[in-house]
Amino acid sequence: MKILHTEASRGWGGQEIRILNETAGMMQRGHEVMIACTPESNIAREASARGIEVVELPLEKPSLSGVMALRRWLQAHPVDVINTHSSADSWLAAGATRFWRKRPGIVRTRHISAPVAKHWLARWLYQSATDHVVTTGERLRQTLIDDNGMDPGRVTSIPTGIDVQHFAPGDRARARSGLGLPAEGMIVGIVATLRSWKGHAYLLEAFAERAQDNAYLLIVGNGPQREHLKQRIDELGIRRKVIMPGNQSDVLPWLQSMDVFALPSYANEGVPQGLMQAMACELPVISTPVGSIDELVAADETGLMVEPKNAAALASALSRLLEDADLRRQLGRAGRQRVEQAYTDCLMLERMEAVFEKVARGEA
Repeated sequence: MKILHTEASRGWGGQEIRILNETAGMMQRGHEVMIACTPESNIAREASARGIEVVELPLEKPSLSGVMALRRWLQAHPVDVINTHSSADSWLAAGATRFWRKRPGIVRTRHISAPVAKHWLARWLYQSATDHVVTTGERLRQTLIDDNGMDPGRVTSIPTGIDVQHFAPGDRARARSGLGLPAEGMIVGIVATLRSWKGHAYLLEAFAERAQDNAYLLIVGNGPQREHLKQRIDELGIRRKVIMPGNQSDVLPWLQSMDVFALPSYANEGVPQGLMQAMACELPVISTPVGSIDELVAADETGLMVEPKNAAALASALSRLLEDADLRRQLGRAGRQRVEQAYTDCLMLERMEAVFEKVARGEA
C-alpha cells in the first residue's frame, strides 16, 4: 500500500513518536509510507533523520490554501490511505478529497482523551469524511461511541506499541555512571513532554513533601512548562535534588537509572508511551486513571494508582515504593509482563495494517 500520514503539529511528544515508529515499521513490512507535515516542524526534522520521505505542506491550520496544496499533491502522488493525526490536518484531508469519485481511504487516529465536539461539522468529519477512526485506548473508543454516536464497527482501539527488545531492564549502576547521575540514593523519574497536564507540578510537590537526603527527582523531557517548573523547584527548596537533562534521543539509559517512575497526568492521555517504556524496563510505576492509563496499569498489580491532582496521595505512593524493595520488584516484573502481552510494536503494526487494508479496499 501507499500510505500518507499527515500531522499539523509542530510540537514533540508521544503522538509524533508513534507516527515515526509506525511509519518505520510499515516501511519494513514493504509499504510505501510518507509523512506530510508543516515546514520546520519537529516531526519533519526527525523523519528526515530517519530516512523517511517528508512532504512539507501548509497544514498548521484549516485554510483554502492548505486544502488546495494537499489536493494538488495527492493528485500528483496518488495514495491508498491517508492517516490523519491532528485536528487541522484532518479537516484539510477531508476538504482536499471532497467530491472525488475515487478518493483514498481516510483513517483518523485519536491519540488523546480530549472530547470531540458534537456539532454537525464534527459529525460530518468523523462519520462521513473519515472512513475509520483509531483510538489509542478502549476508553477513548467507547467515549466516541457513547458521546458522539460513532458506529462501533468504524472505531478501533489500537494502543501504541513499543520495542520490548530495546526497552528492557539494565544495570542501574552502569546507567547512572554513564549519565553522570548520583551513584548512591534513590531516583524517582518521569519521562514526558513538559506540559501542564502531565502533572509535573504535582510530582514536585509530592517529592518535596517526602524528599529525603538519599532521594533525587529526574525529569527527562522539554516543553512549554520548563521555566515554570524551574521556578517551582526553587520555591520548594529542592533545587539540589532535581535533575532536568531536557529531551533525550534515547531515553533507555535514563529509565534504567531510575528506581521508581511516576506519571501523574490529569488530562489528554491515551496510553502514554513513557509509562509503557518504564514498565518494560521493570520499573515500578505510579500513575492516574486518566484516559486509558488504567487499561495498562492495574492498581496494586502492575503499578500504583492515585487520584489526579492529588500531591498528598502521590507522596504517599512514592513513600510506599521507595521504602519497599519487594513491592518494587513485584510491580516491576508484573508491569513488564503486561507490556509484553498487549503493548508491543509488532501488535500495533499488525492491527494498523489490518485497518489500512480494510479502508483501502473500501470495506471500513
